[in-house]
Amino acid sequence: MIQQKQYFNDLQKFISSQLQSHQVLCININRSNEIGDKVSSHLGFALTKCINLSNLTLFLKQNQIGVIGIQELGSGLAQCTNLSNLILDLERNKIGDEGSSDLGSALAKCTNLSNLTLDLRWNFIGDKGMSSLSSCLVKFTNLSNLTIDLSYNYFSDEGTSGLGSGLAECTNLSFLKLHLNWSYIGVIGVSGLCSGIEKCTNLSNLTLALNCNLIGDEGASGLGFCLVKCTNLQNLKLRLSQNQIGVEQNRIEYSHINMHSEYILNNQFYNSYINLNVFIFFIF
Repeated sequence: MIQQKQYFNDLQKFISSQLQSHQVLCININRSNEIGDKVSSHLGFALTKCINLSNLTLFLKQNQIGVIGIQELGSGLAQCTNLSNLILDLERNKIGDEGSSDLGSALAKCTNLSNLTLDLRWNFIGDKGMSSLSSCLVKFTNLSNLTIDLSYNYFSDEGTSGLGSGLAECTNLSFLKLHLNWSYIGVIGVSGLCSGIEKCTNLSNLTLALNCNLIGDEGASGLGFCLVKCTNLQNLKLRLSQNQIGVEQNRIEYSHINMHSEYILNNQFYNSYINLNVFIFFIF
């Protein structure tokens, strides 16, 4: 039987609803700037009563949610142990390292997740928070689809390597989309991230956006060597603009493709292979 999705754009109406009856739920309170820690605590408490939830979408972008608010929200999510699908949009809040660590600890309790989308852009997250958040991935043994957007934060190689370590445990992933734009990722970070991605041997779809970082020629080369190990990929999208990548490094060989091809990328390039759809963007 198809479960009916319940929509709420008024928090009080949600809190007053029959919480235990919800199975598929969407709450949209974007850009109110009025939620803050106190109100998000009320939301977290209400979620503890939603014990039958299997699908949850929370749109909470551009509010004033900080550490205390995310702790309480996380406490609610941790009680939703039957969740299989979660979309959590917290773009432009004030979570920081401590908040992202608490969020990771809460999500680690949702061990039945098969589809997870996290949007944490513009949240003052550094290496410590990134690594702590990534550690929850080791609990998601059933995860097949993962989307994470951590663009416009403050992490560097350490945090990116931590994400790679978490991804290495997600061996059932078939779809992975990572947006890590406008951060401080260098050669070491790319290497750590690649070490995790290449262990996701069931990946068929990969999107990796690393625009405006510090990858350089060496990092781009390491990324290329990593990707040739992902032999089950059918669709690949790379965005690597503004990364101090020189012309010499814009020659990428994919030896695992039936029709071996070598491309010299100039300005903005995209193409398709026979068995692998590849879209690569370099802008200098």
